[in-house]
Amino acid sequence: MRRYVLTGTPGAGKTSILRCLEELGYGVVEEAATAVIAQAQALGEDQPWTRASFIDEIVALQRQRQQQRQSEGTGSVQVFDRSPVCTHALATYLGRPVSQPLAEELDRITSAGVYERQVLFVRNLGFCEPTAARRISFEESLEFERIHEESYRAFGYEIIDIPAGDLAQRVATVNSTIADAVRQAPAGSPDRPRK
Repeated sequence: MRRYVLTGTPGAGKTSILRCLEELGYGVVEEAATAVIAQAQALGEDQPWTRASFIDEIVALQRQRQQQRQSEGTGSVQVFDRSPVCTHALATYLGRPVSQPLAEELDRITSAGVYERQVLFVRNLGFCEPTAARRISFEESLEFERIHEESYRAFGYEIIDIPAGDLAQRVATVNSTIADAVRQAPAGSPDRPRK
C-alpha cells in the first residue's frame, strides 16, 4: 500500500485536486482539520482552533482515518489531504507546543513508514479565499506554506512541487508522479502494476 500526502498552502486547491484523483480511481482521505472545525462550528463554536484540545482532536481523527483506510485494504494507492506532519506545522504556526499525542503519532508514522517519503506539495495560486474554516490573509497563508515545507523537510520528506496552474495540469502532475513511483517499484511488489 502506498500512501501519498497532498499538502501545501491553504487555499491552493488541494480539495479540487483530491476530487479529480478520486475520479481517476485513487483512494482519497479528506483533511481532518477541516472536519474538526466544521463539526465544532455546526455546534455553535465559532473558533475551535483557540481551544487547547484542537491539535489533539485533529491528530486523533487523522489516525482514525488512516487506520480505517488501512483495514479496508482498498486500492494499492491512497492520497491523504494532509498528515500529522501538517498538524505539527499547524501547532508551530499557532505557537502551540508539540503535545504528547502529536509527538507519539509523529513517531508512529515515521517508524512504521506509514506515508511515502515523497510529499505532493501544492503551491499557492497568488491568493487565498477565506472560508468559515480558513480565516487567514494571503500573506499569512504564505507563512503557513513556509512552515509546512520546513516541517516536512525536518522529518526527512522529499518535497515534490505541484506548481500553480490549471486544475487539469496539476492533476496530471500528481498522477504522473505517483504512476512513475509505482512503475519503479521492485518486481513482485504488490504495488507494481501487472502486465
